[in-house]
Amino acid sequence: MPSPVDRPFEEEPDWPAASPGQRVLFLLDASTGLEERVLRAWIERNRPEGEADAFDVLCIPGTRRPGRRKTLDPRLEDDLATGDDLLVAPLRVIWRAKERDGRYRVQPLDVLKWGDPRDPDAMRERWVLWRRRERLRIVAAEPATASELRTRWRDSTSSDAGTLLGLPQFVSRQAHLALDRAERRLRGNRYKVPRFVHEDILTRPAFRGHMAKLARELGESEARVSRRAAKCLREIAASHRPVVIDLVVQLWNFMIRRSYDVVYDEREIEGLRRLAAQHPVVYLPSHKSNLDHPSLQWVLHENGFPPNHTAGGINMNFFPMGPLMRRSGVFFIRRTFKDDTVYKAVLQHYLDYLIEKRFPLEWYIEGGRSRSGKLLPPRFGLLAYVVDAYRRGKSDDVQLVPVSIAYDQISDVGDYAAEQRGGDKERESFGWFLRVLRRLRQRYGSVQVCFGEPVSLAKQLGPPDPQAEPDPDTTNLALQKIAFEVCVRINHATPVTAISLVCLVLLGRGDRAMSVGEMVQSLHNLVTYAVRRRLPGSEELDLTDPDGVKRTLDLLTSSDLLTRYDEGPEPVYAIGPDQHLSAAYYRNSVIHYFVNGAISELALLHAHETDEPDRKHAFYEEAFRLRDLLKFDFFFEEKDAFRAQIDRELSLHAPDWQARVARGPDGILSLFPRIRPLSAHRIVRPFLEAYRVVAEVLERLEPEAPFDNALVLKQSLAMGHQYLLQRHIQRAESVSQALFSTALKLAANRDLLGPGGDELRQQRQAFAEEIRDAIRHTDAVEAMVRARHAGLLDMRGSSDEPSGETPQAAAGF
Repeated sequence: MPSPVDRPFEEEPDWPAASPGQRVLFLLDASTGLEERVLRAWIERNRPEGEADAFDVLCIPGTRRPGRRKTLDPRLEDDLATGDDLLVAPLRVIWRAKERDGRYRVQPLDVLKWGDPRDPDAMRERWVLWRRRERLRIVAAEPATASELRTRWRDSTSSDAGTLLGLPQFVSRQAHLALDRAERRLRGNRYKVPRFVHEDILTRPAFRGHMAKLARELGESEARVSRRAAKCLREIAASHRPVVIDLVVQLWNFMIRRSYDVVYDEREIEGLRRLAAQHPVVYLPSHKSNLDHPSLQWVLHENGFPPNHTAGGINMNFFPMGPLMRRSGVFFIRRTFKDDTVYKAVLQHYLDYLIEKRFPLEWYIEGGRSRSGKLLPPRFGLLAYVVDAYRRGKSDDVQLVPVSIAYDQISDVGDYAAEQRGGDKERESFGWFLRVLRRLRQRYGSVQVCFGEPVSLAKQLGPPDPQAEPDPDTTNLALQKIAFEVCVRINHATPVTAISLVCLVLLGRGDRAMSVGEMVQSLHNLVTYAVRRRLPGSEELDLTDPDGVKRTLDLLTSSDLLTRYDEGPEPVYAIGPDQHLSAAYYRNSVIHYFVNGAISELALLHAHETDEPDRKHAFYEEAFRLRDLLKFDFFFEEKDAFRAQIDRELSLHAPDWQARVARGPDGILSLFPRIRPLSAHRIVRPFLEAYRVVAEVLERLEPEAPFDNALVLKQSLAMGHQYLLQRHIQRAESVSQALFSTALKLAANRDLLGPGGDELRQQRQAFAEEIRDAIRHTDAVEAMVRARHAGLLDMRGSSDEPSGETPQAAAGF
């Protein structure tokens, strides 16, 4: 009976197709003696008859345990130096985990029992060989001739991104990379990870030249700077391990699936697959929860995508999660490093390498998690590195993929609300991670991973030109436009959810409770509007009948966001005590879809009041002014595109709206019954009220006094609470540190922070009055809505004039 080593295995590769008389040089990637015997036995079984001397066999350092054979066999150099054009054919043995549901995936129990099934010890190797032979496979890489390899080696040594390796070392490395590609055909792209990252980067001529230049600038020795660079690269770079990728994805699956149903579009996945096959891809997801990265990684892994190289803050590098995440694809970067030129250079070369080798990248374009539910302004740091790499010709294109990750509910929302009231952010640690796990014991609905339309750097910037000297102003403007476009497309991909619309309605009613019937009536116009605009997710909304609305209300009641009163004739629901900021978080996730409509309503009221004869011009000027007022909270298009959006918004309700505006006050008022829903009071009021608080705090400051940002925020929180108690402001969610911070950015943009003199005092007063004027128009819209609910305004909008009480009286004109 033949030895198990000598018996054929499943689907063995064919003998390499050599030309007549051409010798074959087999390079064996064998980490153990057993692997070497298996490969040599395959050669003996498959060699053509009569060609016993037509091949040579050499071993190279093994993939699994390179320490077993640390140096190359010197005969490799001799073989490559001969005049013969050898056919170099790499071979490798791979070990697989147990097959489960058609996939050879490592389970935690496998590792606890025997260690990594892909890297078995000697006893486990023999057991698999005897009892589970289907889990051992022989892999043959695409062979290459010695002349081809010499040409590649010469080309690589002549480029900035090339290598300083000798020919034998280069051939050995090429053999490993070719075997990796062949292995991926069996295992799939889930485990496509870079090899020799440190060796490739540190030995590149471009990198070494950069370090030599920095050494001269810093007045240090080149060796010292190179050691610092190597240390920085170890600190930054991810170090993928297939077994850890499997285990971490299963951890994410455990965390996510017991609390959420994960939803994504198969068509979007297939589009991404085609895109990633052609260009480097950078995933730029929204950041609402600590489950964002796990959700995206799980979706991509389930669909056979390679693991992303994900930028993470150094604050997340805590034991034991930091080492696990690094080995599953996360690379950690410092929060600030602008003065560390060596660190910046290493990060640049690392990203260059990933772009050049077409490994996918991922980071949050907002920088941190949104505490308000809205998309935050973009951070440009890492995007600038990628744009720079593209400009320098590291790739012919880079595709930026906007990703919206939308949750029905999140467990973090209570923490966010506390921070908006002035509380401190909890520091990340293993204890913090365990508390996150405990929160995930209950159901939170679904998480939707939605991919927006990719942004092509080639289309945005034109073809790369490594020789061109970029103009800093032009480069910065282009970078801002690209980041802005990504954020706009994230917003466009964000689905409308039942919970977001329910919270929008309830917050718009203030502290008043609503029955299910009232909710159905109030949601009708919102749902109709969303469907007419074909907003993402609008077709799946279950809010058109009382049962669907009640399910959403009960879900929010079970998570304590709402309270329910059952003692009356019918149950009524209201936002719970101190839950307004949490409800606003869900509302704000879709608020961008309604802000242009809210601006249109306020601009119409301004046009109604103005003495300017050209009321259409007055309307647009007011719309632009409101756009400027709200520009730090929302992403607005350029002026011409924004004007077109406003036109489309009003045309959706009244195609002849421009003619009505031109008719004067009566024509303008005739528009309001046609606009459904009226939104200004529930969309922009919280922001305007927060701005008012900050503006009136600034009004009270002496203009000569130096500005203290922390003190003004503290005073704004105190004044906001007082104004809420006095009902000077109507919305509890207006008292928000996040909104106050945005208001201060607006004030800084208008040079209102000081110090200054009487002119600054007058400017602050004008700023506060501008906001109070906008709130007055918001009050008028809310008065119209109340009149509508009371039956004083025509709900049908079928005639030019509303019935019942006059619009002037209803609006307080």
